[in-house]
Amino acid sequence: MPHKTFLWFILPSLAAMVLFIALPIFSVFVQSLYVEHDQVLITTENCGPFGCKQETTVDVEATQILKDQAPLGKFNGFQTYSNRSHLAFAELTQAWSTATNARDFFGQILNLPFYKALAFTLTYTFVVTPFVIVIGLGIALGVNALPAKIKGPTIFVSLLPMIVTPLIGSLILFWMIDAQGILGATLQRLFNDNALSLKASPSLTWVMLFVYGVWHSAPFSFIVFYAGLQSVPSETLEAAMIDGASRWQRVRYVVIPYLTPLVTFITLMQLMDNFRVFEPIVGFSASANATSLSWIIFNDLRGQDSQLFGSAAATSMLTILGVAILLTPVLIRTWREFNSKTV
Repeated sequence: MPHKTFLWFILPSLAAMVLFIALPIFSVFVQSLYVEHDQVLITTENCGPFGCKQETTVDVEATQILKDQAPLGKFNGFQTYSNRSHLAFAELTQAWSTATNARDFFGQILNLPFYKALAFTLTYTFVVTPFVIVIGLGIALGVNALPAKIKGPTIFVSLLPMIVTPLIGSLILFWMIDAQGILGATLQRLFNDNALSLKASPSLTWVMLFVYGVWHSAPFSFIVFYAGLQSVPSETLEAAMIDGASRWQRVRYVVIPYLTPLVTFITLMQLMDNFRVFEPIVGFSASANATSLSWIIFNDLRGQDSQLFGSAAATSMLTILGVAILLTPVLIRTWREFNSKTV
């Protein structure tokens, strides 16, 4: 295909990517360099029979004039990225100089809001992603081996977690693990402990969020693998059976190699999706025990008096950078495999 023809062919897609991806990201980056204007304060002295006292009030009109003159806010450069709410360079330096050992150092770091959220986000991503791939593949293999009459209903039931809205699904599970819910009450009876609460324990809260993440995302992995299984050559499987290969050997040496591109695809999708975990934290009301980078953005923007747009924008850029770092090894490996096949 001539270069000019190819350019015209991809031009609509490039224009859409610039308009809906590149420009919004650039806009967020610009906003991250600004912070909210300081409020203009007026100090007045009121005197009465019992003496005089000073009162400080906000000059709403003067503050609004500042906002009208500079809608983006006050330029702050990269200081938002380095403050205590984000990368906290000063706090990291202090922790490094005062910590007596590695455990003490990481203990101080995990008290900082950004690194506390990053720790949960990375743990959630690296725990949920492999479970989603393995369980999805297992379900796909099981469903593919079922008789044709019951495949349809089984596939429908398997896809239900993906059909339910993430926030609604997390709320349902949250009610189930409540002390009066079916799971919470059952555990209290099993352990004979009425004070046992899955929501009160930070570690159990993390576990429940991981369980929910796997439950909600496994159907996507399953349907992709199930579609891929239909393309596995039956002749190759029959030849393996004739050679005496067991079912596990056929899966390991025939099926999985054919599904490797799908494993890469699901890994990329799950890394991006899990790194942006948000709905389960809100649905479980788990912010006291678990926060994520997306939850920090939500928390900065939900203020009624002053919304921290600059802080939310900085966290958004750091989230995008984190996703890019996570995807880089997978993309490099995919690129090398592609080049090896084309040589």
